[in-house]
Amino acid sequence: MTRPIVVVTGDGTTVNWGIWGDVRTCVLQWEYMEKVAQAGGAPVLLPPIPEVVESVMEKADALLLSGGPDVAPARYGEEPGPDTKPPRLFRDDSEFAALRLAEERGLPVLGICRGLQIMCIARGGRLHQHLPEHGPTVLGTYEPREIQIKPDSRLGGILGLSPTVYCHHHQGVAEIGAGMVATAWADDGIIEGAEEEDPDAPFRVGIQAHGELGDSTMPLFRALVEAASAGKRG
Repeated sequence: MTRPIVVVTGDGTTVNWGIWGDVRTCVLQWEYMEKVAQAGGAPVLLPPIPEVVESVMEKADALLLSGGPDVAPARYGEEPGPDTKPPRLFRDDSEFAALRLAEERGLPVLGICRGLQIMCIARGGRLHQHLPEHGPTVLGTYEPREIQIKPDSRLGGILGLSPTVYCHHHQGVAEIGAGMVATAWADDGIIEGAEEEDPDAPFRVGIQAHGELGDSTMPLFRALVEAASAGKRG
């Protein structure tokens, strides 16, 4: 059977590339694409170009919202705090559009870190703009953290009740949006995961940790691809 197409959101930035400096690129950490492929999906990178989102999403069987920079606070009705980084509005516009189209088509959605935040904001939720106690001890390193997951949740059925995950974030979900429910927490009560409140709704799950890292979260990618495959067969 043909692999289901999992559209994965990418970022736009400037990098040094070989002998070339300041090259504009569309990028994403390799682990996202690798895990989708290992789970049986065909990953397709979505560039953060708003005008192409609809055409790409027409081919999608699932959507993976990847981690990345801070979402513009205007999206949830706030002014930027002193520790909030400048937004990349082109990426915000692209990802909110991709999520809207995925929901309209009933596609499965997985949100990773920023992706979870996008899912909640799109439903009317808001963020903690700065959580210094959750930031990494060393920038650029992912720190292992055990989280607690609600037993009777979809996320709990996939990952178990207390998996160790890898984190690198300074923001988090303060309020879950309409139709979403929190299903995972850190020791201090900060939300670490959420999902669609209706258990019969399409697969829509988000996790604050960087699920593209480590083995404990591989079942999330399998669950996404399985949901995409089921929709493709249907």
